[in-house]
Amino acid sequence: MKRALTPGTFDPITYGHLDIIKRATAIFDEVVVAVAESTPKNTLFTIEERTELVREATKCFENVRVENFDCLLVDFARQMDAHVLVKGLRAITDFEYEFQMNALNHQLDNYIETSFIMSPPKFMYLSSSIVRELASLNGDVSSLVPPCVEEALKRKFAKN
Repeated sequence: MKRALTPGTFDPITYGHLDIIKRATAIFDEVVVAVAESTPKNTLFTIEERTELVREATKCFENVRVENFDCLLVDFARQMDAHVLVKGLRAITDFEYEFQMNALNHQLDNYIETSFIMSPPKFMYLSSSIVRELASLNGDVSSLVPPCVEEALKRKFAKN
């Protein structure tokens, strides 16, 4: 079985993330969406909230499993018996960062490959941080995120 891991913070998951996940499902037998728990970023949603939103957003994919992790990515990939990391690329700045991460991951475990899927033009500008900022200002995010995420954002910012 070809199993791939698609890691991220997913704070929150966007249609851009879902595009990469969907395309990965056509290549691999199983795609594990790995929600990063420990991150230097200050997340809006807790790990439990992010994991549940990713599960809800990906429930239409039969060969997707959602797990969260709090360890080195290569260690988690080994735990999941995944030998390929699938990453989305939007712009050259993504490439520079992912190039460095690939080199580090290769140093840690040279049996884990990284596969990059280019975002289509309609998602090249889309990021979780843009979605959070737009939602915090009561902007319409319905074309950027699944309905479950839009509702979660509304609830989150209604509290603040």
